[in-house]
Amino acid sequence: MLSNDHDHRHVGQRLDLFHLQEDAPGMVFWHPHGFTRYRVLEEAVRRQMAREGYREVRTPQVLRQPIWEASGHWQHFRAGMFVLAGDEEERAAALKPVSCPGHLQIVARRAPSYRELPIRLGELGLVHRDEPSGVLMGLFRLRQFTQDDGHILCEEGQVDAEVERFCRSLSHFYEAMGFDAVSAAFSTRPDERAGSDEAWDRAESVLLAAARRAGLDPIIQPGQGAFYGPKLEFVLKDRLGREWQCGTIQLDFVLPERFGVQYIDATGARRTPVLLHRALLGSLERFLGVLLEHHAGALPAWLAPEQVVVAPVAEAQHLFATRVLERLLAAGIRARVDARAETLARKVQGAHEGSVAFVAVVGRREVERGTVTLRSRGGQRELALEEAVLEIQRDCHPPI
Repeated sequence: MLSNDHDHRHVGQRLDLFHLQEDAPGMVFWHPHGFTRYRVLEEAVRRQMAREGYREVRTPQVLRQPIWEASGHWQHFRAGMFVLAGDEEERAAALKPVSCPGHLQIVARRAPSYRELPIRLGELGLVHRDEPSGVLMGLFRLRQFTQDDGHILCEEGQVDAEVERFCRSLSHFYEAMGFDAVSAAFSTRPDERAGSDEAWDRAESVLLAAARRAGLDPIIQPGQGAFYGPKLEFVLKDRLGREWQCGTIQLDFVLPERFGVQYIDATGARRTPVLLHRALLGSLERFLGVLLEHHAGALPAWLAPEQVVVAPVAEAQHLFATRVLERLLAAGIRARVDARAETLARKVQGAHEGSVAFVAVVGRREVERGTVTLRSRGGQRELALEEAVLEIQRDCHPPI
């Protein structure tokens, strides 16, 4: 049984990160500290997308029935969608469970040249899925969550390079989060699917060959693909030995054709591109839950909502503590002063219980010398203020 020290629901309550309540089942109320962690993770994903050449977009939350009929979700996933009834004047609509149809609408507005391919679009898209109440579980299974949705439209001959590019980018990203054990699986056609057997034969063959060229030897998961295409799944192992499926890349010959997306090839002819669906995390909320359990709440300093607590020993040091805080904030470090009329021991204990990465102790000696005594998970030492700021910056700098 998972201990309260690792259970992300208990960690979330202890650190005042988030809560869930029956008035919004499967949807998160983020508290300030929790939302700071969420935003830091979100910005890490944004930086990764920018490095990989994605252009960020934003698409509507509600799309009418014809879009979902064209994508196949109305036929294959309607039970998992929040459907809004129509009337005599308007068709029914649904809250989006995925962002891919919206991304295809953007590209379908024009016929790009083959010289513009691959086109990479990314969205931190809020999605809704009508999950049964019995399967909801903290941040791990929600009805409203954010996907780091990315889509690549390319020629078939570019698939290998795009899959290899994605696979190679994952290792460093996951290592920065504290995961060094990553495995891969290849999921093939499900019983209920869109597209012809010939299209599936081709898609499975192309994606599996691309995975092997990228140096992967994935285990085969029969029947576990999406209804529109096969997928590669990346599985992380946490410190408790549990496995979590996070990143995916899926090859899709179906949706670009259904939405009439085309590009102009070198001869001037119109062609239908291949679509790759990709995600680093899948769900930001679920991944944050995994992180909380993997690190028992004590996330790496760069992910911590509060990176430094400045702790004056007595009221006489409050002015200098404020100067230290101003210097830390100017350096982009998330910090605050603990000005409570408490003992230093209680202030340090409070910072430790809040999983703060550093405590900068300021007493009479530190004021006289212009130093701080920096306490961290690795010990403590007295440093000149500027030296302490540089050390904190090094430890708190996002590695991705």
